[in-house]
Amino acid sequence: MSKLLFILKRREDYSAVLHNNVGLSTGLYNSAKFMDLMMKDMGFESELEVAIDNNCIDRLVNLHKPTHVIIEALWVVPSKFSVLQQLHPDVTWIVRLHSEMPFMAGEGMAMDWISEYAKFKNVLVACNAPRMAKEISLLIGEDKTIYLPNFYPQEYKTKKFDSDKEYVDVACFGAIRPLKNQLTQAFAALEFAEKIGKKLRFHVNAGRIEMNGDPVKNNLRNLFEQLVDTGHQLVNHQWTPREGFLELCAEMDIGLQCSFSETFNIVGADLISQGVPFVGSKEVPWSTFLFNAEPTDSTEIADKLLMAYYLPQLNVKLNQRKMTKYTNKTKKIWYKYRSEEHTSELQSH
Repeated sequence: MSKLLFILKRREDYSAVLHNNVGLSTGLYNSAKFMDLMMKDMGFESELEVAIDNNCIDRLVNLHKPTHVIIEALWVVPSKFSVLQQLHPDVTWIVRLHSEMPFMAGEGMAMDWISEYAKFKNVLVACNAPRMAKEISLLIGEDKTIYLPNFYPQEYKTKKFDSDKEYVDVACFGAIRPLKNQLTQAFAALEFAEKIGKKLRFHVNAGRIEMNGDPVKNNLRNLFEQLVDTGHQLVNHQWTPREGFLELCAEMDIGLQCSFSETFNIVGADLISQGVPFVGSKEVPWSTFLFNAEPTDSTEIADKLLMAYYLPQLNVKLNQRKMTKYTNKTKKIWYKYRSEEHTSELQSH
């Protein structure tokens, strides 16, 4: 019987309080946790571990004795697989990418590492987006590339909306980086707030800056400083554990995730799980097109915010329906992959 082991690298601590849970509140960790739970629910043996670095992998494999190891994201140096394959010749290794090419372009070693991975017999590269899988297959071949999408648990809550309050709370959570497009969305939120005659509270995660995100953070701060007399506010939040983040999401009136590049977008999923409507871009694979907007058009984003604000239940219902369809397909893809692998293993013995 096959057994899966998901391994991700421990990252810097984005929480000002929980220093012992380093990196365990990130989207990547939550994604891996959801996958682990999904596989268990489908009847497969599965474990999730967090490694400090490459040197921890051998110990974790000896501990759990998996047939398949899924390395979440690009952090294991290719040469490490030369050692790991000698120590564990029967293990299938899968390096699972969580980004599309616009994001990957900022990872200077990405194409080199992925090419090197493909040279090893039992190493595959998985992508959680079909477009990325197609592109990577041009680099390393279809026989070395697989599509393994994300999963999100179907736990939805309802929300009561207060249209009489003075402020409108707009969430634009996620790491501060150019591809997340926070500045354009801030202008869209300002236009939206003016249209409904309310003061804006624009909520961001200022505690996590990535990939040249400092200029974005500075521009957001300077924008709202110039608007101080209008009553519009920029509200900064530190990175928090998942439970606290979901509670924060539930306090929002509406969310924004009009990014330039996405493979899933857990923040948007967290918002609709709390019954909060959100406006995304076509890059979010499960979001409904009716409430999507062009990332470079702040007026279009503002118009979609307006529509979502006055039709919150419709927005949430359509997005939850699309999410359910997406995650059901995810289950089928992973089940098919593991079933085909199991059949192949039986035939080889």
